[in-house]
Amino acid sequence: MEITFPGGVAVAARYNNFTILTDQPASSGGTNGAPSPFDLFLASLGTCAGFYALRFCQQRALDTAGLRLTLTTERDEAAHRLTLVRIVLYLPSAFPEKYHAAILKATDQCAVKRALDNPPRFQVVIG
Repeated sequence: MEITFPGGVAVAARYNNFTILTDQPASSGGTNGAPSPFDLFLASLGTCAGFYALRFCQQRALDTAGLRLTLTTERDEAAHRLTLVRIVLYLPSAFPEKYHAAILKATDQCAVKRALDNPPRFQVVIG
């Protein structure tokens, strides 16, 4: 992954033939022209969990019409840190109750979330 700076406070990440653009809100000197890096982090958690819920249904040939998730957060403003990420799974009306616990377990296996459960070490070095 290569990180570049296209102008202003925008930052781009090039990875596997994709360019992911980020920006900051106007209140932080940006143009609000793209999601902030932290917004992408939260979107990564939500879409990863959503993928696991979707695959659970697809592997069992369960109807996914109406399947959706919401993600909300709580923060400690004094410490400037995230304290809770709540993912709420909304199931289709005909979703079998016998699968409720199993789809929650499957959704909880999101690889992004698991990376946070046992975080990696980070190194920042001069190249």
